[in-house]
Amino acid sequence: MPDSKFQSQYADVNGIRLHYVSTGQGSLIMFVHGFPEFWGEWENQLVAFGNDYQAVALDMRGYNLSSKPEDVEAYHAKFLIEDLRALAEHLGHQKFVLVAHDWGGAVAWSAAMRYPEIVSKLIIINSPHPAVFARELLNNPDQQQASQYMLLFRSAKAERVLSENNYAGLINMVTQFGSKWEMTPEVQSKYIKAWSQTGALTGGLNYYRASPLYPPTSPDDVAKIKSILDLPKEMLTVKVPTLLIWGEQDRALLTGNLEGLAEYVEDLTIKRITDGSHWVSHEQPDRVNALIRDFLT
Repeated sequence: MPDSKFQSQYADVNGIRLHYVSTGQGSLIMFVHGFPEFWGEWENQLVAFGNDYQAVALDMRGYNLSSKPEDVEAYHAKFLIEDLRALAEHLGHQKFVLVAHDWGGAVAWSAAMRYPEIVSKLIIINSPHPAVFARELLNNPDQQQASQYMLLFRSAKAERVLSENNYAGLINMVTQFGSKWEMTPEVQSKYIKAWSQTGALTGGLNYYRASPLYPPTSPDDVAKIKSILDLPKEMLTVKVPTLLIWGEQDRALLTGNLEGLAEYVEDLTIKRITDGSHWVSHEQPDRVNALIRDFLT
């Protein structure tokens, strides 16, 4: 563990084993990573909030030291949402603050919609609300173009392309998304170790393969995306206080994903970081932590 206060533990919940790192005591604040990361995305936040909360960062199913189901169906949202609820219950908390980025954010949006009684506050970093993202994928050519990488990630060749030359493809992806995050050799080594866990790269890619949200290439794809927008508005509405932090230099998820968001979030605060990218929590951790703390207090 990079910090002596961090405790690495496992929870057998929802039919799988989740690995998580915990520090501190008190109310629960749970940090949820995206692709292609692992619990280590949140080291700065664990240190910053572990003095006031029980701060927990998990490896999502399919990643690093958590279980990696082989079936793509095991990565549908209903299972991912239940992982978070069950982990909070395992930790002895009936209510918690949820902080999430990228794919973790996609799960967290849905968790707050389904379980508003257990999510006290929601904090999202560069992850679009599913209905807004569906709209952008259908109607915004710029977002369709920016999301073309998803088609590679869904393909059978994704593992080979991303892992060759010691995961150069994944490392380059960080730069392609407009990053000013400098991955030092030490950080690269940690990430490569996580990606090299048996089945971990496939587990992360299965999130893309299980999702209906990707640039449409056929009428069936369009129908899948429209099915989200056709859901009752009540099912798509977030009723818990929500902070959205958005690095505007994100080349994968464009700022069009902020337009109309208030239609789906009853209590919304948006903080734009003009010089931040998709990886803004790495680039400007102190600023992100300050925004989170201001929102919570």
